[in-house]
Amino acid sequence: MTCTVYAFDAYGTLFDVHAAVRRHADAVGPDAARLSEIWRAKQLEYSWVRTLSGRYRDFWTLTEEALDFAFAAVPSAHKNTRTDLLGAYRRLDCYPEVPEVIRALKQDNKQLAILSNGSPDMLAGAVSAAGLDGIFDAVLSVDEIKTYKSDPRVYEMVATQFRVYPDAVSFQSSNRWDIAGATVHGFRTVWVNRAGAPDEYTDLSPSAVLRSLEGLTQLD
Repeated sequence: MTCTVYAFDAYGTLFDVHAAVRRHADAVGPDAARLSEIWRAKQLEYSWVRTLSGRYRDFWTLTEEALDFAFAAVPSAHKNTRTDLLGAYRRLDCYPEVPEVIRALKQDNKQLAILSNGSPDMLAGAVSAAGLDGIFDAVLSVDEIKTYKSDPRVYEMVATQFRVYPDAVSFQSSNRWDIAGATVHGFRTVWVNRAGAPDEYTDLSPSAVLRSLEGLTQLD
């Protein structure tokens, strides 16, 4: 079946989660890359724990808390960069191929969505910074239902929004666990394996694997 809806994870798929620290790396100090890795890992971990425990807090709060943990774990990082890092996270760089791919899909009359853990204001800032205002038909935040991926209710938001069956949706994410959850829901799944990571969740395989979003328009 040809997919009519293309839904994209935001962080790590459209937007570079390490761009904030990279932008201020000199000020952060020599362990900036390590700080960034811990920040991202804890941000995700906190979302999973909150979902499993039924104690939702919005993604911006988790982002702040994860950064504070990262500073505690990396004593060499200069804590006076906290405000600058958080400001940069609200306007992350998108990956180079993103605008061209998104616009090509739009020209092909595909319906486009972002499906993200990010809070609405975070996503609005990132979309605007990427110059993609008005391109997406829907920007869907889990904040609407107060739970995080990979809760099945998150993926159902796309089908409900566009009034389609799951097999009409192509879902793209750089997060393998996110791809696993979307596969269970019945989406065509495209793992954007930017880091060349080994596969996991082998019983929940993606429909396709790409190193970037280039080539997505050739999959149908």
